[in-house]
This record gives sequence, structure tokens and C-alpha cells, in this order.
Amino acid sequence: MTIVDTAAIFAESARRAFAAAYPDRPAKLDHGLVGHSLLTLDALAALAERMPAGSVEYNLGKLPLGVRPEDTPTNGLTLGETIRTIETNGSWAVLKNVERDPAYDALLDAALAELEPVVTARTGPMLHREAFIFLSSPGSVTPFHMDPEHNILLQIIGTKTMTVFPARDEELVPAQKSEDFHGGGHRNLEWQDGFQTRGKAFPLAPGEAVHVPVKAPHFVENGPAVSVSLSVTWRSDRSVAEGELHSFNALLRKRGLPIGAVSERPERQGMRRLVYRIMRKLGA
Repeated sequence: MTIVDTAAIFAESARRAFAAAYPDRPAKLDHGLVGHSLLTLDALAALAERMPAGSVEYNLGKLPLGVRPEDTPTNGLTLGETIRTIETNGSWAVLKNVERDPAYDALLDAALAELEPVVTARTGPMLHREAFIFLSSPGSVTPFHMDPEHNILLQIIGTKTMTVFPARDEELVPAQKSEDFHGGGHRNLEWQDGFQTRGKAFPLAPGEAVHVPVKAPHFVENGPAVSVSLSVTWRSDRSVAEGELHSFNALLRKRGLPIGAVSERPERQGMRRLVYRIMRKLGA
């Protein structure tokens, strides 16, 4: 049985900041995971080497803010080489679904348990809990993209700046892009220089974190040293409902039928979700 430190990961002030922002606004938080034994470079290299190949993604880190998935260059190294020489190889790596390892699963549960009362009251039970670990060389850039989960990014080693943009802004994420995304399309978004002023920059040092709402576009710029970050994520009735409604609109669009608006409270659009589920069950 895995033992996790019983000290609070999020202090009372961080839990208050989270409660004031969740689920629709980004927020800066503090955390207590700096120096945790599971989050050192040696521990993460060992974790990466025992993970399935499909659970790891890595490539060169100095990328433009807008890059097509097929144009993302590789770094020419193995995964082990990438992590062990991350300080000098100019790369970026992500270890996906580390909760499949019992020790990291226990760490994820400990972090989310402290936030669960707020989440359950606002958006329903925490669903599909997952954790991701990001390792970045100095100066790396994670391009402009969005994610389907509620997310808190905790900075462990080094510094970075995450710039977060409003969710549900169709100039940033056109409706058809959301539909494609929920149908399996890539997370990267088209970048325009005029978008910059719409974002809010969150500089992150070790011990700091940021809450990122579902599908809030963002990009990440690493500081002058190696960066390690832990992302703890979950789905909710709201995020599941939004995905269903965009998928429903995609079906309607393909058939030349009028699409419907996805509201700020998609979990309340029960009739449209029911119709979508029936169509999906019938193979439509």
C-alpha cells in the first residue's frame, strides 16, 4: 500500500482562491509539493522508462506558438536520453496518465481530495481523474492549445509562464474547431498575434500553481532553467455535457441541419443531450 504525506497540498488560502474562481475563471494558487520524492528528475526518469510508449510524448521544445501537429519536429533522442539530458537538449516531454502507477495515483487522489467539496457542489462529482507530468528544457514553448479537462498545473522545479485565454470565445476557438476537437481532432489552435492582449499571464515558480478552466486556450513559455510541472485533472458533468453538445452539433452540421448554441451551463441542456445519445446509439 502506498503511503502519501498527510500534510495539506493546498493550504486554506489556496482552497479559498480556487473556490472563488471555479469553474469558469483561472486562478493562481499555492501548493506544498516542492521537493516531493516522486517528483525529482531521477524518479521521473525511472517512471518514464516503465511507462507504455503510448503514454509518453516528447519533441523539440522551441516551437512557434502556432504549429501544425504534423510539423512538430522530433529531437532525435530516446525517452531516457531526453529526460536525463533535459537541461541541455532543448526538448519538451509529457508523461501521460501517471495515475496508472500506484504511487502517483495516491498523490493525485490526495491533491484532488482537498478540492473535491468545491467541485462537487459546483459541477458534480470528479470524473475521469488523471495526472500528467511535463518536463521542459530552458526556453521551451508549448504552443497555443486547449484541453478538455478541468486542470490545475503545479510548478515543481524551475519557472514558466502560462498565458490563459477566456473559454467559450469563438474568435479564439471557432465552433467548428470545438466540434472537430470533441470528435478526436488535435488540441493545437491557430494562433494570431492579435490574440495576445486577450490572455492573462501567470508566472509560476516552484510552489505555485494555476487553475485552468475547461477548454480555456493557453500557451506556456519555459524559463531559463529546466522545468517540471504536475498537472492534476478531472472531468465533470459540465465538461462531459459540453463535449456531447459539440459532438451533436457536428452531426447536425454534417447533415446540413441547424446547430444549437452550447450554453455556459451545458449540463442543463438535457433534451439536446438525450437526442444526441439516442442518435449515437442508433449509429447516426
